Amino acid sequence: MEATDNTISVLMLPWLAHGHISPFLELAKKLTTRNIHIYFCTTPINLGPIKQQLSKKYSLSIEFVELHLPSLPELPPHHHTTNGLPPHIMPTLKKAMDMASPNITTILKQLKPDLVIYDFLQILAPSLAQSQNIPAVEFMVMSATMTSFFLHLANNPGVEYPSPEIYLQDYEVGKFADDSEDGDRMLECFQQSSEIVLIKTFREIEAKHIDYLSVLAKKKIVPVGPLVQDPVEEDEKKEIIEWLNDKEPSSAVFVSFGSEFFLSKEEMQEIAYGLELSMVPFIWVVRFPRGEKVNLQMALPKGFLDRIGDRGMVVEGWAPQKTILKHSSIGGFVSHCGWSSVMESMTFGVPIIAMPMHLDQPVNARLVEALGAGVEVKRDTKGRLEREEVAKVIRKVLLEKTTKRKAK
Repeated sequence: MEATDNTISVLMLPWLAHGHISPFLELAKKLTTRNIHIYFCTTPINLGPIKQQLSKKYSLSIEFVELHLPSLPELPPHHHTTNGLPPHIMPTLKKAMDMASPNITTILKQLKPDLVIYDFLQILAPSLAQSQNIPAVEFMVMSATMTSFFLHLANNPGVEYPSPEIYLQDYEVGKFADDSEDGDRMLECFQQSSEIVLIKTFREIEAKHIDYLSVLAKKKIVPVGPLVQDPVEEDEKKEIIEWLNDKEPSSAVFVSFGSEFFLSKEEMQEIAYGLELSMVPFIWVVRFPRGEKVNLQMALPKGFLDRIGDRGMVVEGWAPQKTILKHSSIGGFVSHCGWSSVMESMTFGVPIIAMPMHLDQPVNARLVEALGAGVEVKRDTKGRLEREEVAKVIRKVLLEKTTKRKAK
């Protein structure tokens, strides 16, 4: 169905990552309740799973639009997503996205939307829209704390961020600079947004950071809520729920580091030994880059699975995160603190055992700890995880009522 004359039509252009597509889709659902017709535009490989999951009630109001990226030898169509993408190919994916401008222009001319909502990595989208007199608004799927922290560093090098509880450890500074190579894109996308910037957060946890971001960006910042999808009942992972049903309330931890970060051998070993030492029941989702043939048993410490027995469950690839977090047996979430995971954990009232790895995660972890919604696992001076510290923080969060109460 096309947008009718009396509806507003919006073209949404998320970045090609699940952590971006999911909140864009949740925002799309909310907008449809206001008589807004959505054109949801991403690559065919990303559209496949969304089409299967989206409720039929949205079939008239959310219309999927395929975005075809140019064919590059090192980037076949199944890599037109960050899901399972080997990290060294990421720059090529960003380059291919930038090269897709003619296709985006064609889509804009055909659909003639009233508004474009774009992601901070879609640097060409606002100018392409504005060249056709279509206003474009940025939707940030990162925290206001991270966004204002980054803009503060860009505008005031060497000046401490106004909220001292938000900082980087010495070992994180260099990596943060390397990870912030998209900084110029972020700044440019902010400047091109028409009057406002939408952001995935809520004032109850980030009011002062939202207000400071507004000052730095010289734009009105509009928080749109946590945008957590309702859990979908999954048939194929029933054994996980059955395992959880046998555990005491708030006695187990869920361990997951997102769909796009892969642990090093050393990190995996320390986390495994930490879980073993904690004596706490756990579900651990372990992932390896797509195409890499890794034997799970070989990646874990020798004899780990035998020693753990039924106290732990190691799941390779994927698990229904929201369904697990919502379960009464889960008392903590060992997380990398990607913003979507933080929002899900807060939505379901589960305290976080924070183990940030890169990108925005260290800043998110400091926010979580400042809010009292979790405790961070401290690393050594070189940034290495230590099994004893992992075990100590897991036990602390599961036994301490204060963190649980604040998370709730």
